[in-house]
Amino acid sequence: MLRKFIFKDTAGRRELVLPVTPENFQLDHGIRVEKINIHEAGDVNLAGGGALAQITINCIFPENDYVFSRAEDTPYNYVNTFERWSDRHTVLRFVISDTTVNLPVLVENIAYGEQDGTNDVYAAIRLQEYRELDAMETERASTGNKPRASDRGSSGGSDQTYEVKYGDTLCAICRRYYGSDKPAVYTALAKYNGRSNPNILYAGEVIKIPSRSKLGV
Repeated sequence: MLRKFIFKDTAGRRELVLPVTPENFQLDHGIRVEKINIHEAGDVNLAGGGALAQITINCIFPENDYVFSRAEDTPYNYVNTFERWSDRHTVLRFVISDTTVNLPVLVENIAYGEQDGTNDVYAAIRLQEYRELDAMETERASTGNKPRASDRGSSGGSDQTYEVKYGDTLCAICRRYYGSDKPAVYTALAKYNGRSNPNILYAGEVIKIPSRSKLGV
């Protein structure tokens, strides 16, 4: 079965599937490693945080009807869509069907052109994984200031609510409120809010944030 390369603009409520399945794809996964030199000890490698994935997709937007194509638009309308997403810094949900690839991305660049007189457009789309920048909390004991109340779910009482902002994901919301972005947690939150797909949120909607004990995870 041919895989589908799916781009979901949850804010704009649009889903785009590449009309022709690319021949291959590759994602990078790893951590940042910083090399420092310590006097008399020499070079030392320090493991840092996770590196964001980089993805390049070589694809075709066909002008002609091919048996292997599922084109629903003209070649340059596809190109214009990716250009708009890039120019507007739109956070997309990138999914490859029947794989574990499902992550928020930004369109860093699209390069395209024609090459064989058929009016088909060949494109290279470069994606960068997106990570929400959480505000860092600091506390100095010498000031005598008390730490602010946590915004994570309490152990009981009424549910909190949260209005979804542009670019939000359930994964990031769970990290903020429960201190965990594991699939079991955000899947449970999706189920608690009566949704079958934890990967789709719409800006402006309000979701319930119960205590973690209510989620059972």
